[in-house]
Amino acid sequence: MAKRTAKQGEARGVDARLEGVADAFEAQDFEAALASADALLRDVPDSPEALHYRAAALVEVGRLEDAGKAYGAALKVAPEDLEILFGAAEFLVCRTGEDREAVEEGLEWCGRGRKLAQKADDVELVYEFLLLEGMGLNQLGECEAALKSLDQALTHMPRSPDAQLERGIALFELCRFAPAQESFERVLKDAPDEPWAHHYLGLIAERRKDAREAKKRFTRAQALAPEELPPPVALEEAAFDRAVEDAMRALPSQVKQYMDNVTLAVEDLPSDEDLLGQQPPLSPCILGVFRGTPVGERSVMDAADHFPPSIVLYQKNLERFARTREELIEQIGITVMHEVGHLMGLDEDDLWERGLD
Repeated sequence: MAKRTAKQGEARGVDARLEGVADAFEAQDFEAALASADALLRDVPDSPEALHYRAAALVEVGRLEDAGKAYGAALKVAPEDLEILFGAAEFLVCRTGEDREAVEEGLEWCGRGRKLAQKADDVELVYEFLLLEGMGLNQLGECEAALKSLDQALTHMPRSPDAQLERGIALFELCRFAPAQESFERVLKDAPDEPWAHHYLGLIAERRKDAREAKKRFTRAQALAPEELPPPVALEEAAFDRAVEDAMRALPSQVKQYMDNVTLAVEDLPSDEDLLGQQPPLSPCILGVFRGTPVGERSVMDAADHFPPSIVLYQKNLERFARTREELIEQIGITVMHEVGHLMGLDEDDLWERGLD
C-alpha cells in the first residue's frame, strides 16, 4: 500500500509539473516552458508529454535544428501518439522553409498519422492531417495530389476556410483560374479578412488585366498582412534592363558561347500559352522561362529547332518575389542562371541541387 501511494503521489507530481509547462506554453512564455520541460525530463526522461512540449517550445524560440531532434526523440518514445505525430509533421511542413527533404519527411508522418487517426475515428485529426498533407504537396508543386487531400479534408470540415484557401492555391497553381476564384471567394464569405484570399484574387484579376480590381485586392491584402505581403519592389524599365545585362555579363565564359543565338526578353507576366505548354502546367508565379530545345538535344530534322531559343523574365513576378531592391537585382541574376541552366539541359532537380531553384 505504501509503495502504491508513493507511486500515485509521484504521478500526481508529474501531472502538476506538466500543467505548469502547459500554462507557460499557453501564456506564450516559451523560454519558461522549455526550462520547465527540461527540468521535468531530467527526472522523467521518457515522458511523451514533456518531450512534446520541449520540441514545440524549441520551435517557438527559433531553435529549429534542436526542435527536429526533439521531435525525433518524442516519436521514438511514443511512435503512435497522434498529437506528437501531428506536431512533428507540422514542424517539417510549415517551419523548415523550403527544405524539400523536410517537407517530404513531413508528408510521410502525415500519411502515418492520418491512418492512425482514421483507425481511432478521430475525425478532427483526420481533417488536420489531410489539410497539412495538402499544404505540403502544394509546396512540392504536386498540386493535383494536393487537391485530392484537400477535397477529402473538406468532406470532414466543409466550411473550413483553411482547406478552401489551400484548395484555391492548388487550383491557381494548376492554372484553373475560374474555380480558383470561386474557392477564394468562398473563403472570404466565412473569413472576410483572410489576406491570402485577397492576394490571390488580386493575382487572378491582374492576369485578366482588371487593374482596378487587382489594386483593390492587393491593397486590402497588404493592409491585413503587411509583413507577409508587402508592396512589390518596383524597378524602372532602364534599371531592370541594366540588371538583366549585368546578369548576362556575369555568366561563366564557357556558357556565353551558347548565348549568341538566344533571345532574351522581359515581359510583365507569363502567358497562358507558356504556362499550359506542358503538363502539369507551370506556376503563374514563375520568374522566368526557357523556350526552345536545350543544347545537345537539337536535331536538324526537327523544324522547331531551327527557331532560335529564348529566355523570358517576368518582371511583375520578380518584383513581387523580392523584399528589397538589392534582393530583386540578385534574384534577376539567379533567374537568368536558372533559365540558362535549362538551355544547357539541366532539369529542375539539377537546378535545385545547385541552389538555382
